[in-house]
Amino acid sequence: MFINTISNSKRDTFKQCKLKYRYKYVDKLEEPDSLNTDALHFGSYIHKIFEDGVQSTTFEQLKGISEDLKGNYKFSKSYNNKIDPCLKNFLRLNASFSEVGTSEQHFNLEIAEGITINGYIDRIIKGRNGGYLVLDYKTSKREKSKIDLFQDSQMKGYVYAVHKLYNIPIENITAGHYYPLSDNLVTVKYTSAQIRAHIKSVLDDVWKIRKAKKTDLTPMQNQFCNWCAYKSYCTEFNEGCVVQQRLNEAKKRNG
Repeated sequence: MFINTISNSKRDTFKQCKLKYRYKYVDKLEEPDSLNTDALHFGSYIHKIFEDGVQSTTFEQLKGISEDLKGNYKFSKSYNNKIDPCLKNFLRLNASFSEVGTSEQHFNLEIAEGITINGYIDRIIKGRNGGYLVLDYKTSKREKSKIDLFQDSQMKGYVYAVHKLYNIPIENITAGHYYPLSDNLVTVKYTSAQIRAHIKSVLDDVWKIRKAKKTDLTPMQNQFCNWCAYKSYCTEFNEGCVVQQRLNEAKKRNG
């Protein structure tokens, strides 16, 4: 199955469940099952406020941006009391930086001949000492520890991208998750060896995908099933005839 570009989400999907990969990236089916849309919409909403309001210096400025954007996102009223703390914490975080930096940095970088990785980085900030901080905003309840971040493939990919985009040593880059609900910033530094091992692992997965046939993309029942938006299309949880009927209907809708 030929691919020449891979993102962290595409790679994670292939590792979590090959059937989900088929539905999402090969058949390109819309997700039929609604997940926790409140949390997803709230997370997207906060990300957009931080993107548009990255140069704001007062709560009033940031609050105005949040009010302008709110109509574009749908989440329950229970989330409303979380907005102001996120904004205030974000302003405190910004005040600690020497510069605004870059928001939503896109990258598409070649890691081997004919193979690229791509993605978007929430924030890149150059520090006073010349080092760089790579930030990923997180509104989830569960916060990752430093140990978790050392295993985080997404952040390793971001560090590699900043290393290439800004032509700076890996050792001068700090990666971090920022949790605006708690105002907690968790940071780590990777070694060059860790980043090289990560890129090698990404390439290995690309070749696994390339070698896979469509018939190889079968269900993989595991803990990720509870959050899968394609569960109603899976024979692990539904009768085969029911799944086939649903797939036929989905393909008709897709034209």
